[in-house]
Amino acid sequence: MPNEKILAVDDDEDIRELVKYNLAKDGFRVRCVASGEQALTEALDFTPDLVLLDLMLPGLDGLDVCRQLKSNPKTNHIPIIMLTAKGEDSDVVAGLELGADDYITKPFSPRVLLARTKAVLRRFRREQPQDSAVVQAHDVVINPARHEVLVSGKAVELTASEFRIMHFLARRPGWVFSREQIIDAVRGQDYPVTERSVDVQIVGLRKKLGEAGRLIETVRGVGYRFKE
Repeated sequence: MPNEKILAVDDDEDIRELVKYNLAKDGFRVRCVASGEQALTEALDFTPDLVLLDLMLPGLDGLDVCRQLKSNPKTNHIPIIMLTAKGEDSDVVAGLELGADDYITKPFSPRVLLARTKAVLRRFRREQPQDSAVVQAHDVVINPARHEVLVSGKAVELTASEFRIMHFLARRPGWVFSREQIIDAVRGQDYPVTERSVDVQIVGLRKKLGEAGRLIETVRGVGYRFKE
């Protein structure tokens, strides 16, 4: 995957050097910044293919940066890997709820960093909708080319993960999918988070869709489906 651009955000200079050296050695173009404020500026200027984001940053912390990147239409498509010294489920789930794609717990080895970076980029390519046709169901319109969801003609802002789940289910109305199948389809089989993350994403998705959230139905003991 030569020449793909990585933005590394960490206030620890040693970590920044470790990340830059090992990813650049493998052909990536790496830009490093030390603060959340710089990260938001560089994400617009550098337009990275992936962001490696430390959660513990001075000033604007990693979760705030993630939130702003995923709420901005110019950057919400960029996959994010969280770099964190926190391994608790609550921290991981908080980041995933905001739209992060994976996480690496510090300390980490360069080999793990490289492998996880490549894995997320591979998943990101695979997760891009193969069918660019507009999906219309009930009063919901999904436009993959524009990464846009309209409910009764009004745009709904979704994270990249929420959009992928919505598109996956809506393309197959009436089909029931287990949480494992949803993870495999929109995250990849090597995704390291429990099925609970799917429930978290569905709750957030329904809330944003408002009345149209009823179209995503829970099938008890099995999973979820989009109403036929």
